[in-house]
Amino acid sequence: MRPLPTLRQLRYLVALAEHKHFGRAAESCFATQSTLSAGLQELENLLDVKLVERSKRKVMLTPLGEAIVARARTVLREAEDIADLAHASKDPLTGALRLGVIPTIGPYLLPRVLPPLRQTYPNLRLYLREDLTARLLEALGDGDIDVALIALPFQTDELEVRSLGHDPFLLAVRADDALAKAAVLDLDAIPEERLLLLDEGHCLREHALAACRLEPSRHRDDFRATSLPTLVQMVANRLGVTLLPKMAVDAGLLGGTGLVAKPLSASAPAREIALVWRPTTPRTVEFNLLADMLASFAVMPGN
Repeated sequence: MRPLPTLRQLRYLVALAEHKHFGRAAESCFATQSTLSAGLQELENLLDVKLVERSKRKVMLTPLGEAIVARARTVLREAEDIADLAHASKDPLTGALRLGVIPTIGPYLLPRVLPPLRQTYPNLRLYLREDLTARLLEALGDGDIDVALIALPFQTDELEVRSLGHDPFLLAVRADDALAKAAVLDLDAIPEERLLLLDEGHCLREHALAACRLEPSRHRDDFRATSLPTLVQMVANRLGVTLLPKMAVDAGLLGGTGLVAKPLSASAPAREIALVWRPTTPRTVEFNLLADMLASFAVMPGN
């Protein structure tokens, strides 16, 4: 049988590909630079190929080195899954778990769910990563995070999806706005020219456009925000109106602003809160336990 690369050697190669610097790569692997360099030299000797181009100014991988890095990432992820499977069989939701969450959910759901989660699973070490949906799903596919808390609809490809409930939209307006007089607003009553939305890349922007049945080009494009608190302040300053998820309003987003949140007609679509993970993960049982806890605090159907 031919000698095979070790996981340590592959980890060194992947680290060098990510950092393009021997010192930083070694630090990320908790190794000395000489140890990492020797490990890579051993890998090249083992495979009898050149993987790294070394010079005083820069570090580059050869084309073959780049191809092997892509395979190495898969091998390392599978090895981690083996360790996770063994660990999960002993005590679920213990140890490290890397949770990605989008910014229109994290600040409004997690403060309510984290205290009981820590109490129920005291040995869980939860690492949070807040980012836009597309980047979270990319990180999930690359194995950089274990599970992601997102809003649908969004293209999830082959990922496992566990729905946690539906989060309807509310229209945020000033209390002295004519729209504030209606008990329930029809979608047609929302003036397109006054509607403020999050910037491109936020899935809530697309959900809001879908809720109002608008094309991206049919609403005002002169003001955009990168967060819900910024949108709220823009509305408070008489720049327009905006759609907010009920989850955020219930969490007190409008507190002290003088704004009111008006419900939309029953025909208005809502976003769906979901937990997603790789279908190959050995931690499905754990992620369903996490989903059970999240669902008990998320906005549920009919709310």
